Amino acid sequence: MNVVFFGTPDFAVNVLKEILNSSHNVAGVVTVPDKPKGRGRKIGFSPVKEFALEKGLPILQPTDLKDENFLQQLRAFEADVFVVVAFKILPEAVFTIPPEKSFNLHASLLPKYRGAAPIQWALIKGEKETGVTTFFLEKKVDTGNIILQKKIAIEENDDFGTLHDKLATLGAKATVETLDLIEAGEVQLTAQDNSVATPAPKITKEICKIDWSKTAEEIRNLIRGLSPIPGAFFEKGGKTYKVFKAKVCEENKKLAAGEIEQTKKRIFVGCKNSAIEILEIQPEGRKRMTAEEFLRGYSL
Repeated sequence: MNVVFFGTPDFAVNVLKEILNSSHNVAGVVTVPDKPKGRGRKIGFSPVKEFALEKGLPILQPTDLKDENFLQQLRAFEADVFVVVAFKILPEAVFTIPPEKSFNLHASLLPKYRGAAPIQWALIKGEKETGVTTFFLEKKVDTGNIILQKKIAIEENDDFGTLHDKLATLGAKATVETLDLIEAGEVQLTAQDNSVATPAPKITKEICKIDWSKTAEEIRNLIRGLSPIPGAFFEKGGKTYKVFKAKVCEENKKLAAGEIEQTKKRIFVGCKNSAIEILEIQPEGRKRMTAEEFLRGYSL
């Protein structure tokens, strides 16, 4: 089938690679406009654009998704289907263009975790399993009929980084399988149950701040859901510290919420019900390090 691919981050690159290795043809790629990045404010490309350039694929970077010139360019690709992975919300004028419709790959088991950050929220909420869903686009975001779902267990040592990579691999396979089903005319749709839907809103700085009055398990889940980026943090003595790895304290520590206990090699912080041990930390303006490395030159 002839495909136009919409995507932006590394997660989407994995999927695009898998489509290129399949029997389907990528007629064109749509990604976000270039923008300044880093301290030097040099113009940077999205990961999807960088990969598409390497592969010599036609690229569109619209600033207005309803612009008539852009819509004409999309129609000119004569795609059978549009595949959307981690991109902006498409207007109806776009997603209704192809004869076989447009479908989205979402990194959760919909209707759970609808929104911008499904991988992070599955971890933050302490889920034991998650997965990917392909569904046909409709006007209301993340609500379309489900084509395919694939599940995966969330391991105890998973964080956002590891789970992201696992779901990117799983999602790439699910996307090609979805294209195969559409081409063969074998799609069997399942309607989403809106009554059990849960949100996965964009991660903000407020969400990243550790609240020591919560339980140790809740705090550990927040830390793993935000590691390695953007990182959960706390403030002490006017400075900010990011925490990338922690575990619920097995020892019976009698610490008040937010109270810190240090040894030569270990850092403990009191929580609502027990304590948490910080295993990896990053002081403001410094690199990420183990608790033992941190305690050689710093103190909380």
